[in-house]
Amino acid sequence: MYQYVLAIHIIFVVCWMAGLFYGVRLFIYHTEAQEKPEPAKSILSDQFAILEKRLWWAIATPSMYLVIIAGATMLYLNPYYWTQPWLHVKLAFVLGLIVYHFICQRIMKQMARGIFKWTSIQLRLWNELATIILFAVVFLVVLKSAVNWIFGVVGIIVFSLILMSAVKIYKYLREKK
Repeated sequence: MYQYVLAIHIIFVVCWMAGLFYGVRLFIYHTEAQEKPEPAKSILSDQFAILEKRLWWAIATPSMYLVIIAGATMLYLNPYYWTQPWLHVKLAFVLGLIVYHFICQRIMKQMARGIFKWTSIQLRLWNELATIILFAVVFLVVLKSAVNWIFGVVGIIVFSLILMSAVKIYKYLREKK
């Protein structure tokens, strides 16, 4: 039974992450559409709002809840994991990802009302946070080690700096054109 629940958990983690990654990408495009002249601005904004809503409520949010349910079921079926320090660190990252999800939901709702508080660059950097959390969780689960988590944190920081630099370089190249 545990293996089936694990498979369901992994499938919906992939779906949830896809929803988060693509959702924020849509936010970026939606924000950049605000710089277009009318009627393109209105047409694009309306279309992005529809796409964001469908993605969020049909894929991202249901997947998040199924990940949580499957994860809780796995812990129920194998309570030994509760004694493992790596799991506690993983759950902290998962909690962070849940908070990230609801912040994205708030951004989506604001954009649907025509409120754009984030720039496209800020959203690009925000999008990388989910990637960093994903890396941390995968390494924790695969290595099952919270003892060396400090090396992991240092690695995540270095990885974050590389991603942020890539975003800045991309912005520079884009503006150069």
